[in-house]
Amino acid sequence: MKSKEEILQQIEDEDIEFIRLQFVDMFGNLKNLAVTPGQLDRVINNEYFFDSSALFDDKYPHEEELYLHPDLDSFVVLPWRPQQGRVGKFICDVYDADGNPHALSPRTILKKTLKEGKEAGYKSIVDAECEFFLFHTDENGTPTVVTHERAGYMDVGPADLGENARREMVLNLEEMGFEIESSHHEKAPAQHEIDFREAEGLKTADAITTFKFAVRSIAKRFGLYATFMPKPRADVAGSGMHLNFQLYKDGENIFEKEDAKEARYFIGGILKYAKDMCAITNPTVNSYKRIISGFEAPNKIYWSTKGENALVKLRKCFGENKVELRFPDPSANPYLALALCVAAGMRGMKEHICPDELLASMGEQYLPENLKEALDIMNESKFVREVLGDEFVDIYVGIKQQEWKEYMLEVSDWEINKYLVKL
Repeated sequence: MKSKEEILQQIEDEDIEFIRLQFVDMFGNLKNLAVTPGQLDRVINNEYFFDSSALFDDKYPHEEELYLHPDLDSFVVLPWRPQQGRVGKFICDVYDADGNPHALSPRTILKKTLKEGKEAGYKSIVDAECEFFLFHTDENGTPTVVTHERAGYMDVGPADLGENARREMVLNLEEMGFEIESSHHEKAPAQHEIDFREAEGLKTADAITTFKFAVRSIAKRFGLYATFMPKPRADVAGSGMHLNFQLYKDGENIFEKEDAKEARYFIGGILKYAKDMCAITNPTVNSYKRIISGFEAPNKIYWSTKGENALVKLRKCFGENKVELRFPDPSANPYLALALCVAAGMRGMKEHICPDELLASMGEQYLPENLKEALDIMNESKFVREVLGDEFVDIYVGIKQQEWKEYMLEVSDWEINKYLVKL
């Protein structure tokens, strides 16, 4: 772990004048407080607090002072900020006034899940493939879904108009400590993907959060808007967040053992609880427009070693077996998504859930068709409540049900075009 002295020296050497204390709310939205280096003693002594309403995106009445405990190892300097008066940041855990990790904090939930795995001798290694769009803003700086490019999968410039912005993102991310494996244009116009190296579960969730923050910030410098909305345009493919899992025990990837038997059990657990997890892995009204769109987004519950559209794949990557989940999207809170996926996979291993036998007993099954269906399943899921906690599920479902009601009250252009003249 980095020491206070090392961080102070870095702050002095790099002329850092502002420090952001960052955390995510229960929906994965990034929040922060900004302080100056003169307050570092108070920061490291965990004295900074905030109103708990921020944890619920101001959508739930909850009055409590919560405290930010910075993870010292997470300290990085933001390379796109000015060279003089630079900005650094910590990722923070959320604690209550009694000094206990707050049960409703997504980072707390993931740490608890990973701890249970470690106590059983397992270390979860995860990497994420995050897709996003780069769109223009209008004359007022408001984001649009407009793009002038027509580039497709792995096209290059000049067809790929986002090439320079993507390159700058890669360079900045590497300066922040990311090991970028590849980057390329995705299948839809203005759609991109940047893949970074796998890490232990908590570090991967932190990395996804930082990655999205960096991508949005750098896109703005190019006059573009980066969005991780799953399906911003109806006529093209949506954006996914494929999650690749490995489990290590005694330094060995156990997915390689005995004809990948453990990997298959892990897959069995994912398939069994896929519908239960959907309100977290695909948490918005828009998420389900990606899933049922027909643009290679999976919605049928099955697994494969080859099928592009499989919900879950067992694949070789750089010579090692990985279990790839293809249904989550980048609007998901990465801490909660990883917590549920790891817990489901571990349960599959513990219960020896054979995926083929499971699917034979289930018959043909599909993911929920909309957010309401996903929330109803989550609300009744004993598994999800065991991982996230009853209080978290009750609050989350209540807020998201209101989101669904707001959506249902809207009259869309499609409805006007379909019904106004005919009825």
